Amino acid sequence: MESIVYLGFTLHAWITIVTVLGMFSILMFTKMRSDFVFLGAIGVLYVTGVLDTKEAFSGFSSASVVIIGVLFVVIAGLTHTGVLQWVVKHLLGQPSSYSKAVIRLMVPVAVFSSFLSNTTIVALFVNIVKMWAKKLGISPSKLLIPLSYASGMGGICTLIGTPPNLIISGLYEDETGVAMNVLATTIPGLFCLAVGILSVIAMRRLLPDRKAPESAFESAGEYTVEFLVPSDNPGIAKSIGSLGLNNVRGGSLVELRHFDDEKIMSPVPNDEPLMGGDRLVYAGQIEELLELKKTHGLVSADHHVFHYSEAESGEHRLRTAHVRFGSHLSGITMRESHFESIHNVTLVAVSRRGKRIESSPRDVVLEAGDTLLLEMGSSRTKVQEFSDDLQFFDSSEIPNIGTGTFVSTAIMIAMVVVSALGIMPLLQCAFIAAAAMIVCRCCNAEQAMRAINWDILMVFAGSVVLGIAIQKTGIAERMAFGILDVCGTNPIVVMTAICFAGTFITEFISNTAAGAMFFPIMYQAAEKLGYDPYPFLIALMISVSSSFATPIGSPTHMLVYGPGGYRFSDFMRIGLLMNIIILAANIFIVNIVYPLTPLQ
Repeated sequence: MESIVYLGFTLHAWITIVTVLGMFSILMFTKMRSDFVFLGAIGVLYVTGVLDTKEAFSGFSSASVVIIGVLFVVIAGLTHTGVLQWVVKHLLGQPSSYSKAVIRLMVPVAVFSSFLSNTTIVALFVNIVKMWAKKLGISPSKLLIPLSYASGMGGICTLIGTPPNLIISGLYEDETGVAMNVLATTIPGLFCLAVGILSVIAMRRLLPDRKAPESAFESAGEYTVEFLVPSDNPGIAKSIGSLGLNNVRGGSLVELRHFDDEKIMSPVPNDEPLMGGDRLVYAGQIEELLELKKTHGLVSADHHVFHYSEAESGEHRLRTAHVRFGSHLSGITMRESHFESIHNVTLVAVSRRGKRIESSPRDVVLEAGDTLLLEMGSSRTKVQEFSDDLQFFDSSEIPNIGTGTFVSTAIMIAMVVVSALGIMPLLQCAFIAAAAMIVCRCCNAEQAMRAINWDILMVFAGSVVLGIAIQKTGIAERMAFGILDVCGTNPIVVMTAICFAGTFITEFISNTAAGAMFFPIMYQAAEKLGYDPYPFLIALMISVSSSFATPIGSPTHMLVYGPGGYRFSDFMRIGLLMNIIILAANIFIVNIVYPLTPLQ
């Protein structure tokens, strides 16, 4: 059966093509978990006999995947000792112009992203940049896209800066037996970073000037109303639910406080009895909520219970969160879900692109990027429980800056230097650094284990297996010949064509998957042309991490999408030009630093 050939591909090759296309379609058009999709793809390739047992599960033992897992622990040590917070505090300063602000922001972010997870970097910087922008009198939307771009371009400067670099270098080592230096991409990466920074400054007019989403929440008095229950109210002793007070026209009951009890009740259960002197807080459309005074015999309180500026003080814990891409909340209303009751939170207001939506918040059909103002039901509410749906930035976990800050920094520097000098392989260096972080108490064992993102590791392992299947079934060789037929035998043209395809594909799928998919194609194309694949693969590393044109092209774009109040088209306006500029810079510098060498 496997020997049957149709249109130049064997049966196993067609199974692989259909599996890959199906996997990408599911990732692009559904909300299914990416790790589950990759695991399903591995299962299909294994069950159909495309891959044997060793090949199907080789991704889980791949050195590059193990390195990524161990580096999560190293990052945990740096995060919990406050390295980033200490450096940010002393670097951003008070620049006198937008151009200087961009440089002061993008350079340190790129440096951090060269050694740490760029997603972690952006998540830690978002709130800092928003406050910094307000201080400088600049719209946050003018700085948050450059923040995300810097993290991506910084990641390509070292092999450990971004997963595709590790995946591609690991596959290269498997093919040749030669390990790439951890700083192999540093010079090309720094050149592309410099070009990128200058391009952002030159094209700053293409960056949108959006109103910060949180600005719609600056005064809670604009959307919350507090009522008192008179002692002669006819509804006393009846339940909140039977009186119809929980969900009313134009809004919803946020919290209740009984007159003889300091405890705040939120969310308010339907069977809670109403008592004279109770304070009821509603959120929604003020005009309609005021009708409650007539319909339910309530009176206005003397002041509003809370304001957004008091979000982290007193008994009221207001938190802002942004709806993630792929969130289960996207496309439905909060009323239709059980999210509030399950997680013990109350939706107070919804903002979209910097403007509060003038309707009952629980009736708003939520979209990716929406900003939600939530009241946490209790201090025990754990945002980690729903982090797949919402992204919080106002974390209350503040690291202690002290001796551990310098110890963790020294460990990280030592790991990179020892690996770069070839004294010890990167995998061993990473293991030693991770152990040192725990032994030196930069993080404890529990923090280290929590830092390991098993979902991401599953995607990385699946990406490696995907690359093996594409190469084993001859798809890579056929595609390489196809590209040579179209582009001819000029190695620069072939390199540019494959890198362009990689840049385009990575706008819609994981850059790790794109790297694993294009590795065998680029490797085969270089060999067919008779050249050493090394410079071709360096160019590929940069191209699959150069996704600037869509917010779904990178997890870091998704992190800034909501806080910046962006629209989908905002990324395309500047991103399409950035893709072309960085591609040209990439091909130019790689061929200077790593001249093409014919195979012996």
